Amino acid sequence: MANVLIFAEHQHHKFPKTTLVAITAAKDFAAKNGGECYAAVLGKGIGDRATDLAGCGVKKVFAIDDPALEHYVADAYSAALTQLVKDKGLDTIIATATAVGKDLLPRLAALLGAGMASDVVAFNADGTLQRPMYAGNANATVKIEGSHQVISVRATAFDPAAKGAAGEVEKVSVNIDPSAKTTKFVEFNEIKSDRPVLTEARIVVSGGRALKSGENFKTVLEPLVDAMGAAMGASRAAVDAGFVPNDLQVGQTGKVVAPELYIAVGISGAIQHLAGMKDSKIIVAINKDEEAPIFQVADYGLVADLFKAVPEMKAEVEKLKQ
Repeated sequence: MANVLIFAEHQHHKFPKTTLVAITAAKDFAAKNGGECYAAVLGKGIGDRATDLAGCGVKKVFAIDDPALEHYVADAYSAALTQLVKDKGLDTIIATATAVGKDLLPRLAALLGAGMASDVVAFNADGTLQRPMYAGNANATVKIEGSHQVISVRATAFDPAAKGAAGEVEKVSVNIDPSAKTTKFVEFNEIKSDRPVLTEARIVVSGGRALKSGENFKTVLEPLVDAMGAAMGASRAAVDAGFVPNDLQVGQTGKVVAPELYIAVGISGAIQHLAGMKDSKIIVAINKDEEAPIFQVADYGLVADLFKAVPEMKAEVEKLKQ
């Protein structure tokens, strides 16, 4: 058997879509490897969240309520999870490859002496895993040896879990070593926006270096973004040029998205960017260079000057809303 533990990341007293993706992935893994699916919620005052999570079809939710875990700090969280995994005899730990997941899971793997596979997109019936390499141009088949394995899954590779049979909630106490409490949480400077969260939006409109300036992002691209009720993204080139902050970057070293509609404006389609958005349901590309690589993955392509085409699109969207 391969009993699976899901690390359930939560934000603002709720579970993001990425946590529900991890649940689906863990259920798939457990079904193919003959194990049960458990989840862990860490924090302070997390009783309601544990109850909500228990309704997502997991066998049991372990609720670790401790003042030292009120805010995410990698050392304390990894120490608590290590103790839980050993005490409960769990074999596999799964979380989504978010910023927190990428920070936490390698530490957890080191503490457990476990092998780790990152950004997994599929589980095979023989116990091997599929993960992308070469910016998504090939998939590697990976097998993790040892009594424990730690796995992060790509946020776009699995559907979010739906409500299921309610599982049990078990309150668990852990003794976190003082050495794991030396790192202190100071503050979380969150960028607030009225737009949808980039990784959860149904529509994403991204701009590239061809927009030429941050001011053009505001005056040319943002009106279309807001008219469509979309999230705004950007290419690495636009971020590196200082046009927009790096939390908007879509790509292999940025955020991986798979919305229902992705509109790439003035983005050439470098392999690094394609790795972060090629799983989108419908891709629309606007670029004046008809040889731009983005057109190879686009469902619809418009060879045009973005400074003319984008305002025209915005006007047409506004007409449809009337």
